[in-house]
Amino acid sequence: MLILSRTAGESILIDGGIRLVIFGSDRRGVRVGIEAPAGTRILRGELVAQIAEENVRAGAVPGSVTLPDGRTLTPPPIPSVPASRV
Repeated sequence: MLILSRTAGESILIDGGIRLVIFGSDRRGVRVGIEAPAGTRILRGELVAQIAEENVRAGAVPGSVTLPDGRTLTPPPIPSVPASRV
């Protein structure tokens, strides 16, 4: 995992035409804008995890997520962050 420090107005470019722009941060969190090509699916990690848990309870394959369009995703494991960095 690459960890970068950015301030408001700065951006990160990712191969494939994806651009992350930092709008600002405060006690509640960081505001990030995402520019990506049409057709690029952008999902919030916590929602993917919640759907995966619901799928497990419903009897689906553990860790997989069935999207509304019928596709199934299996998210990579989310690394833990030491409490001293939060």
